[in-house]
Amino acid sequence: MAQALELFFDAEADAAVRVLWQRLDDAGVPSMATRTHQRHRPHVTLAMGATIPPSARRALAADLGTLSIPDLWLYTLGTFPGEDSVLLLSAITDTELLAVHSAAHDALAGKVTQPSAYHLPGAWVPHCTLAQGITRDELSAGFAVLHPAEPIRATVTEVGITDTRTGEVEVLISTRE
Repeated sequence: MAQALELFFDAEADAAVRVLWQRLDDAGVPSMATRTHQRHRPHVTLAMGATIPPSARRALAADLGTLSIPDLWLYTLGTFPGEDSVLLLSAITDTELLAVHSAAHDALAGKVTQPSAYHLPGAWVPHCTLAQGITRDELSAGFAVLHPAEPIRATVTEVGITDTRTGEVEVLISTRE
């Protein structure tokens, strides 16, 4: 089991990502909706580890609650190198987003069991996963179906810890008005 610190989107951005997931599924490319059986919401992950303990969650809520969390621009259709193919929309990385990411990792430092190296400062690529664990042919088909991808402006409405096995979310911050 892993736990992830995630940024969740407003209804319009959430729906826009779900449309992309559906387009992939319709083309025979298993999207995140298919892989997770609709358990997970569209999101950008800030940090991940085997466990994020209650003391770290309280520190996160306190620290991130004082920051202005910027809107995300999910802009570039891309992939990661490696054997586990991932199709994604990467977020434009600006100083405000990096500040939120840095604050999250400052609050988590030394508290998370088995932190994911992919999410640490300097290695992190902010993105919303569209499909993962797909074949090369599926990756090519996914690009063909979604290119050119329209940018999605995502207002962050919640920050939470997700149990990646069950999809259950403990909301730490809600910015909904």
